[in-house]
Amino acid sequence: MNRRKKIKQLLEAHAKKASAKKAPRKKSTYVSKADRLKLAAEATQDSITAPESRTAPTSEQ
Repeated sequence: MNRRKKIKQLLEAHAKKASAKKAPRKKSTYVSKADRLKLAAEATQDSITAPESRTAPTSEQ
């Protein structure tokens, strides 16, 4: 009986580890401070240029 229990526990543990590897990652990857600053700078540039491009065609009409 003990041998069966040990084997069953091992198989359950292996199955649990395998399903954990298949599960999607909840934690996002680390983004360094320098990269975050670059992304923020690009986002501000995009938001500044986006309204200008929208206003240019309307002013021509």
